[in-house]
This record gives sequence, structure tokens and C-alpha cells, in this order.
Amino acid sequence: NVGMVAVPDERLDKLAEMYQPDKKTPAVIEFVDIAGLVKGASKGEGLGNKFLANIRETDAIVHVVRCFDNDNIIHVEGSCDPARDIAIIDLELVMADLEMVERRIDKAKKAAKGDKKFLQEAADFEGLRDWLNDGKSARTYEAVNIAEEYPDCELLSLKPVIYAANLDEDGFADPHGVEYYRQVEERAQAQGAQVIPVCAKLEAEIAELDAEEKKMFLDDLGIAESGLDRLVKASYSLLGLISYLTSGEDECRAWTIKRGTKAPQAAGKIHSDFERGFIRAEVVNFDDLMACGSMNAAKEKGLVRSEGKEYVMKDGDIVLFRFNV
Repeated sequence: NVGMVAVPDERLDKLAEMYQPDKKTPAVIEFVDIAGLVKGASKGEGLGNKFLANIRETDAIVHVVRCFDNDNIIHVEGSCDPARDIAIIDLELVMADLEMVERRIDKAKKAAKGDKKFLQEAADFEGLRDWLNDGKSARTYEAVNIAEEYPDCELLSLKPVIYAANLDEDGFADPHGVEYYRQVEERAQAQGAQVIPVCAKLEAEIAELDAEEKKMFLDDLGIAESGLDRLVKASYSLLGLISYLTSGEDECRAWTIKRGTKAPQAAGKIHSDFERGFIRAEVVNFDDLMACGSMNAAKEKGLVRSEGKEYVMKDGDIVLFRFNV
């Protein structure tokens, strides 16, 4: 199942309040719901090969981990044990990677007979193979930056991960008081990963509410935003994505770009003509615009900057691009 999920952005909401546009368009992330892997998936157990192929096509992994007891909800392993469940999935990804790494080593060694430069590649992947053989994921391997040195290497355990700790309602109110949640945190910390507490039952109820009812519901629970909203924001950040904003009476919109993108390439997200004919970007800081109350007021105070081709876009920039047709 594939779903396009809007990225919550309070800045876009405030812009829409200011401009009252005909249309408000948030940034989105594509989430692919992949069924849970079982032991032996890397060897084809269940639909393992198909699911592993699905994971290979993603940019990052959100690993949903059960963190509650309930005899009425069956667990494939017969009991709730987050540390065990994470270890099972991690091992299946590592085992699938081992096969790929072995093939890479063989290919590099054969190529080295004609070109010695491939000897380094073989050595790098032999080191990684030994690491994986210890049951450790590729993303925790520090001897060589595999992702940087070999960008064509699509290892499953190299993908960045967020753990979504699925709690019951009581646990969601106080995650740190739940032993299962602490197990997930401990595992995540060892990998430099993030943990987001969620409650699937509550999220299902929230999904049925309109914006005003949702706010009242969350206020009653004493939380600022839903677990799903936090998860979406964390996923956006994990992928190295930021948003810049455009505003007007027709539309207020958040545009997705990679962190570090320069102004002409950001303009190209709107239309290729904007990038080809780029002249400059008129940029105002979101907080400055809100404080001034309008774009004209911000211009009068000298808060709208004129940026050129080398300007690196910042998250939350409000931009008007000038270009030649």
C-alpha cells in the first residue's frame, strides 16, 4: 500500500491565514506500507524476497515496533518483545546485504585482474562483510563511508531508520515509563536512530476528526501534536529534506527540496523555465514576514533580501523567483 502523506507545517497554515488563498498545498512524503518480515525472509520465507525488494526501493525505513501487551491481538512470535522483534528484522536485512556484498567482492576481484584500482573496493567490502557477519548493520560501519564512496551500493541495512514505538493509550501518555519503550530507545541509541512514540488506536480515532476536533482531542490528552504528525516531520528531516514556501492569493504552497539546494535549482522545482532563466530570488524570513504583517511592510523595512545563483536555500524561506522567459 502506498500513501501520499502531507507534511504538517504551521508556517504554511499561518501564510494561508494571511493571504486567504484559493488553494493551500503542503509538502508530501510517499510512505510505502510493507508487511512485516518474518524469520528467514532473506532466504525467501513467507513473501520475504518480495518484501525485501519493496524495502530496497525506499529511501529510509520506519520500523513500527509493538510495545504493548494484549492477548486479543496476536503477535507472530507469540509474545511482545521489542528488542527481539527489532533484532529479527535487522538480521534479515543484514543477511540479505551479505549476499549482495559477497557478489560485490567477487566482481571487484575479477575486475582487479585488469585494473588494480578495484583491489581497494574488494578490501572495503571485505571489511564490511566481516562487520555484517557479526550481525551489525551497514549504517553503523565506520571504517569506510560506504554510502559516499559507493553510491550505487543499495544495501538495506545502510538505509536510515526511525523506530515508531506503537504503544497502547496508557503507554502513549507516558512512554518513558514503559519498559518496552525503553528497550526500543536503547536499541535505537546504539544505531544513532530516532524513536517516535505512537498509538495506532488513537491515530485511527484522530483520523476520523476534523482539524478543530483533532485539536480539542489532543488538548484533552495534554499533547501538542499527534504521534503521526511527529513521525511525518521526523521522516522528512531524516531524508534530508526541507521546505521553502511561496505565497499569494492564488495559492500558498510548500515546496520540497534537498538540504543544501541552491536558489536556481529550487526555482526549477516550480518550473524548469524558472531555473533556466533564473535572475534572482527575493527572500524573506518567515518570522520577519509574520512580524510585519505583509510582504509590502517587510519590503519597506528592508527585510526582503535579493539573493543570487549561489544562495543556499534555508528551511522556511518565503521566496519570489525572478526569471527571464
